[in-house]
Amino acid sequence: MAEDIKNVNVEEEEEDIITLEFDDDTAVDCYVMGTFELDGKEYIALEPEDGTGDVYIYGYKQISEEEFEILEIESEEEFDAAAAEFDAIMAEE
Repeated sequence: MAEDIKNVNVEEEEEDIITLEFDDDTAVDCYVMGTFELDGKEYIALEPEDGTGDVYIYGYKQISEEEFEILEIESEEEFDAAAAEFDAIMAEE
């Protein structure tokens, strides 16, 4: 699981890009791959622009039409379940 997120910025472009800023002051620009639901909770999948092919998965909460919150997944079991669901979705496409 990733470090705690300090700040999230969304840039409006052709593809949605989110800048994650972590507690250690590092920042990573990520493409929004999409959101998905599992067991009544929503999650977001992000792909860093660095070309590594990594995928970050976080909890997701829509606050309004233009505002949302990215949430740290606290338990390893929840993270593993969300990652497995993401893998299953990607396998279908």
